Amino acid sequence: MEVCPPPSGLEAEYETLFTTDSLLFLHELISTFNEEVDQFLWLRVSRKAHLELSGDLPSFLEHTTHIRKDPNWRVLPVPPRLQRRHVDIGDMAPCDTQRFVKALKSPAQGIQVDFDDGNCPTYYNQIRGIHNVVKAVHNQFPNVPHISQAPVLMLRPRAWNMVEHNMMVEGKEAPGPLFDFGLLMFHCGKTLFDNKSGPFFYLSKVESFMEARLWNKIFVWTQQKLSLPLGSIKATVLIENVLAAFEMEEILYELRDHSAGLNCGIWDYSASIINKFGHRPAFMLPDRSKYVDIEKHFLRSYMDLLVQTCHRRGAMATGGMSAKLLPRDTLGEPYRTMLASVTRLKLLEIKAGVDGFMVYDLSLIEPMQELFKLHTEGDNQLQQLRHDVSVSPEDLLSMPSGGVTLHGLKYNIAVGVLFIKSWLSG
Repeated sequence: MEVCPPPSGLEAEYETLFTTDSLLFLHELISTFNEEVDQFLWLRVSRKAHLELSGDLPSFLEHTTHIRKDPNWRVLPVPPRLQRRHVDIGDMAPCDTQRFVKALKSPAQGIQVDFDDGNCPTYYNQIRGIHNVVKAVHNQFPNVPHISQAPVLMLRPRAWNMVEHNMMVEGKEAPGPLFDFGLLMFHCGKTLFDNKSGPFFYLSKVESFMEARLWNKIFVWTQQKLSLPLGSIKATVLIENVLAAFEMEEILYELRDHSAGLNCGIWDYSASIINKFGHRPAFMLPDRSKYVDIEKHFLRSYMDLLVQTCHRRGAMATGGMSAKLLPRDTLGEPYRTMLASVTRLKLLEIKAGVDGFMVYDLSLIEPMQELFKLHTEGDNQLQQLRHDVSVSPEDLLSMPSGGVTLHGLKYNIAVGVLFIKSWLSG
């Protein structure tokens, strides 16, 4: 096993994270599962190639019909701290210490602690971020609530396709998610469990129930190694890939001892449609700022199906994230307009039956919690079984009509360039 030396300025943090015991644990975790991670990445490639060569479209799987038809199985009930999570802060990069501490002091019920795409995974950012989580879990930040009272940490490791270039195990670079998950579990898992506050995870970019099965194996193995009871780890799977939308029940089934539910992520989900089918004329998405939101049929169908699937199996269903930033002047017209726009779309999600959702702007936490208070009763909406919903493959794959606009083109190019600039500058 080889690990790069610490990034400049993080020598003490590096020493804290990379102890002899934690490195032995990481070596064993990564060498146990590395081969399977590779297999799934190749499976993704072959599945995409099959769709492109055959012109086929995804559908609900025939060989797993028995799982969907069996009315009796349920996921294990989630711990009390996950029962009521109306508003989480989303895309919180924990390497931004100031914002992370602010989030820990906020009235949010949860924080999506993001090592994935709300964070640029430089070596510096990963070590700083993981170390900040360790400090939060062990109550080392001054004037921050105890970990059992602070917003619950929903830890999001990197997606399967991400690599940690600064660690080699058996001559191969380590999978990013196993690096993140392994360090977080080794240093925080037991303390979080003892404080009835975790360990809880978000699993991003999952494309199939077989990938959920792999995560489940990793959870079982890790709990045994760290002497935690089976089912201690709970994970919310983000359904942000169009192929996963056809396997939601199967994903819950594979993780039934470790499931904290499923989550809608409409932007990554829309991007996955472009990624899988964008070369087909029928899947040309129009200007996203004008024609792509939760009111459109394909996204509304996906959210309704997610809520129905989760609640039928006793799992939590969480909605997407509002990435909007409210203007600072709370008295001006732009503030009122923006808040009204966020409220209208979030109310649609609440009425669809979601148990919670995320906001990026901390000043949206309280208005959105108020919205839940006004329109729901109790900790969650698990009793909303959505018997009215019946979603077909066609519903999930019908693209909204609308034009390509010059504004949309310029906006997409600007977003692309700015994203790459931010990524390259860390």
